[in-house]
Amino acid sequence: MDPSLKLRARDDFGKARNRELVGKIFTVLMQADDELLPLHEVKSILKPRAEVYKGMKTVPIASIVGSEGRYRDFNRNFLPRHRHLRERWISIDVAHYQDKILPPIKLYELGGVYFVRDGNHRVSVARMQDREFIDAEVTALDADINLEQDATIQDIKRAIIDFERRRFLRKTRLDELRPGSGSGIGFTETGRFDDIMEHINVHKYYLNQHSTEEISFEEGMLSWYDNVYAPIARTIEEERILLWFPRRTQADLYVWIVRHWDELKKKYGEGFSIREAARDFRDTHGRRLPQLLWEIVKALGARITAPVRRLFGR
Repeated sequence: MDPSLKLRARDDFGKARNRELVGKIFTVLMQADDELLPLHEVKSILKPRAEVYKGMKTVPIASIVGSEGRYRDFNRNFLPRHRHLRERWISIDVAHYQDKILPPIKLYELGGVYFVRDGNHRVSVARMQDREFIDAEVTALDADINLEQDATIQDIKRAIIDFERRRFLRKTRLDELRPGSGSGIGFTETGRFDDIMEHINVHKYYLNQHSTEEISFEEGMLSWYDNVYAPIARTIEEERILLWFPRRTQADLYVWIVRHWDELKKKYGEGFSIREAARDFRDTHGRRLPQLLWEIVKALGARITAPVRRLFGR
């Protein structure tokens, strides 16, 4: 091996580490996010239905946004974060200067962006060499939404919740039948609209038990909204329960209180009212004022110290 190539590759690695440090300082100051997306976390949110082998493709490097296993070793621009990556990184950079043909990387495609299965160092070197495309063996995971290249985990979660709301409103037409009602149902976690679809179907089942004719889905859904959801939502508002659950929504509390109510009725009998269940849930799981104040103090302290810890990797 030409010694000058190894020196050159070492210099490239040093530049890459310096760029990573500068990027870290910038993201701390701007309170931005430069983390690679962990594939397992994205999959847990998107819940892809199928896996399809797509074969060899030429992929834009900018669209590679995450990794299956090495998401802590590189930042969002695939700059190396640790010195222990040095030898492997340098060997690949030397191969680049020698015009050696390396095996294609392996990627998962999910929501229109890509996650590295194998070849994180090769992606890092390619980005450092300002290459725009890379050859990859691609396996596609089927998902309902497309992701932006700069999306964070929270962005993905919000996109899924919005998708689930639109799907729920298309199926129920709740906003058409009760104007403004459906848009007021919002969650902070994915999968909750499936929960209330189950509530609607269970409510419809019980209505049919006391009817001589089959009740339509629309009739059952409206009965659920008028006689189950709306009264519980009013109770949550009248008891000011949201004050005990910061950053949660009325619909979040509806789902939790219904579950809590079922548990209480099994324990104490059917005479346990929804208002009693709501109060008990608040008292059992809510954060009281002293606790809330202490959490605010801790959060303010974290906002002050977190940039320093992030900057020095602690």
